[in-house]
Amino acid sequence: MWCALSPLFFMRILFIGDIFASPGRRITSACLPRLLSEERIDLAIANVENAAGGFGITPPLAQELFALGIDVMTTGNHIWDKREVYEYLNHEPRLLRPANYGAAVPGAGLVTGKARNGVPYAVMNLQGRVHMPAIECPFRTADALLADLPAETRIRFVDFHAEATSEKIAMGWHLDGRATAVIGTHTHIPTADARILPGGTAYQTDCGMTGPYDSVIGVEKKTILHRFLTQLPARFEAASGMVELHATIVEADPDTGLARSIRPLVITADQVGEPL
Repeated sequence: MWCALSPLFFMRILFIGDIFASPGRRITSACLPRLLSEERIDLAIANVENAAGGFGITPPLAQELFALGIDVMTTGNHIWDKREVYEYLNHEPRLLRPANYGAAVPGAGLVTGKARNGVPYAVMNLQGRVHMPAIECPFRTADALLADLPAETRIRFVDFHAEATSEKIAMGWHLDGRATAVIGTHTHIPTADARILPGGTAYQTDCGMTGPYDSVIGVEKKTILHRFLTQLPARFEAASGMVELHATIVEADPDTGLARSIRPLVITADQVGEPL
């Protein structure tokens, strides 16, 4: 769904889907500076839970990605795969873990700040429970966090990291009119349902992955096929080749916090014009 109104009047939010291993980091590095400029992005968000070889993220990689111009980084269940990030989460509020893990674990699931255009924003990270760890309710967690936000923080972006499409669309309806955008991550497969819900919330079930698509959700095909055929454990390695950046751009009214447009974006390695 694309709105013809001039983007000069609205806040522009870029969300980059799961950055997977070194191929995902390389194409992000190659594309992001130009994207920020050409698309006039006010707030750049990326899911980075797979940035370190496909499993978790480390403090040096987080710093590398922040240096590219990412303002806030979200994650999911793989945030706990690299223990060296645990303490870092307590000192870097711009790197989120899902809020519904509760207060007993490192880090936080919501961050507030001011975008490049000076508009206050909140970014919330939630994780689903269907076919996922049995953590606290993401719906009630979202309600509680939204209720505590100051009224002047109208821009409210939610990364819902979940397996089931039904749980994701349920969250979209639950937050319709209360969040600027609810964008899903985790399955690494982009969905063709980007739209504005009736209450004004931009929604997409899954943004897709930024990484190698000549793969099974980022991992070498032979390894995954062998596991499906034999049920034997195998060491997962990030695939190479056919690298793509998948993102979503949302335009929102900073006065109401409601979305005006949502547009999926795909950039292939061929379009970048340099080896990745």
